[in-house]
Amino acid sequence: MAATTTAFNSLLQTLQTDFPRITYCVGDDFHWSPSARTVYFRAKSTDMATLLHETAHALLGHTSYNRDIDLVHLERDAWSKTVELGTRYGVNIDNETVETALDTYRDWLHARSLCPKCRQNGVQTAENTYTCVICSQKWIVNDARSCGLKRRKIN
Repeated sequence: MAATTTAFNSLLQTLQTDFPRITYCVGDDFHWSPSARTVYFRAKSTDMATLLHETAHALLGHTSYNRDIDLVHLERDAWSKTVELGTRYGVNIDNETVETALDTYRDWLHARSLCPKCRQNGVQTAENTYTCVICSQKWIVNDARSCGLKRRKIN
């Protein structure tokens, strides 16, 4: 464990040197905060792939998204950049790691788009609002990236 913690800390120091406009800070979880221009990471972490992934969001200038599918696209782009950074910094990012991470967003998108009335996939019509193309039910969803998904019918 000490070797991987040491490797993580070494990568962190290198990233701080290579990207001085990005702040790196211990937080509750890994994430990129565009407003603070900060990549947050877990204390005593060894997850170099996720550190590179959040750095990729920063380097790509990811700030926000309007449609849920846009988030999936941002994540796909960030993982492509993560693989590139992994090559640069000697961190192996295999395809299974990338696809497993992307699957969480695909599953999130699928769950949000399921009609609470007939369980068919709907389409997003506005931020956090979906409509079923089968039964015309409308519903709103919460963010649900870090908490349980909630869908509430609105008609």
